[in-house]
Amino acid sequence: QVQLKESGPGLMKPSQTLSLTCTVSGGSITTQDYSWNWIRQPPGKGLEWMGGIGPDGKTGYSPSLKGRTSISRDTSKNYFSLQLMSVTPEDTAVYYCAREFGFGYGGFDYWGQGTQVTVFL
Repeated sequence: QVQLKESGPGLMKPSQTLSLTCTVSGGSITTQDYSWNWIRQPPGKGLEWMGGIGPDGKTGYSPSLKGRTSISRDTSKNYFSLQLMSVTPEDTAVYYCAREFGFGYGGFDYWGQGTQVTVFL
């Protein structure tokens, strides 16, 4: 059973850089055919895919966030991370990490429980 768990700060101030980590157990982040993704849901809105990293380490980002977003990984510790720069209150959301079969098709099969991030003035 693959399990994902997000960790990171709950409260942020504008202009700071958000750093989140997703620790994976029950499966390797280098397994072929799967990518590892970050998805968020602002209050009252739908899910927004932010970006992901494939088994070979290649990354992809949402065009709306490209330039502010960076995803990396540590294969020795089996986790991947998200950095979102220059946060604003509009970045307030529940942030999820999720595994996808393939990359970019939206077929997410395992999700973390989510972590609330609030950006306050």
